[in-house]
Amino acid sequence: MTRTLPTPTTQATARRALLLSAALACSGLAGWAQAQSQPPIKILVGAPAGGTTDTMARTLGTVLGTQLGRTVVVENRPGAGGNLAADAVAKAAPDGNTLLMSFTSHAINASLYPSLPFDPVKDFTPLTMVSTSPSILVAHPKVPANNAAELIKLAKAKPGQLNFAIGALGSSLHMAGDAFKMQAGVFIVNIPYRGTAPAVQDVLAGQVDLMFAAVGNVQTHIKAGKLKALGVTSTKRLSAFPDVPAIGESLPGYESSAWFGLFGPGRMSPELTKRFADAARAAVQSPEVKRRIENEGATPVGNSPEEFARFVDSEIVRWRKVVQYAGAKPE
Repeated sequence: MTRTLPTPTTQATARRALLLSAALACSGLAGWAQAQSQPPIKILVGAPAGGTTDTMARTLGTVLGTQLGRTVVVENRPGAGGNLAADAVAKAAPDGNTLLMSFTSHAINASLYPSLPFDPVKDFTPLTMVSTSPSILVAHPKVPANNAAELIKLAKAKPGQLNFAIGALGSSLHMAGDAFKMQAGVFIVNIPYRGTAPAVQDVLAGQVDLMFAAVGNVQTHIKAGKLKALGVTSTKRLSAFPDVPAIGESLPGYESSAWFGLFGPGRMSPELTKRFADAARAAVQSPEVKRRIENEGATPVGNSPEEFARFVDSEIVRWRKVVQYAGAKPE
């Protein structure tokens, strides 16, 4: 049998390939070790554990950590409508180690609170909007209205005789109700509660007439016939309730959706902003995160930092008008 001996050229090529493989392996191990030696990325949440904002942060954080090759932990700092967590992030170093999962109140608080220890625009770097979530207007079955148009007619005929349950003053659902009253030109009394659960219970019991609620909080009650769905706050009907009209169908221009977004501290470098924004957007679009968001009755977004920044600016202007109309004050 004839054997072909390796030539010097082929031997050199093989040695170079082995050296390159070893270098790549070492480089990969060095990168992994470097990533593991970095402190974990903290996502602060200005709401209690178990709520929608917390769920969004934890769902996103797992995949975001994979995208960045870093450990991500979620830290809850509830209080002052999300301002405690926001203040901590506003004062954090702009190195990407501290992020904020915020929600609609970030824009509402800009006018709801007479003074804030931070600037809601200048002290933050918008990375991406994670999701939006419309709400639904529900009524106790005794209320003689079956849609928003009938409710407006009823409220105009009986000013001050109907009432709204408000789960939390200054919340997106509170503002959804006041925006409805402002645009419809009706007077409906607000009944504030400390939390969504007791508010829903009193509407179920017929002690309060109406409520704007997150879809997930009232969906089973609607399907059981214990509450009537009068309209949804999105611009289009929801697939879960195709027979429930959008409020905008009878009140043109009306729309109100809660949103959840990821921010960094202000003054993050363009390079760092792009890296974190790209990783967050990829995480939002991953099957795991999309599925979890949709299970919460929300819609994944994942827009660019520039688009998110423009949206936040417009939300601050929009909700300022509603806060001024309502004369709302923080709890």
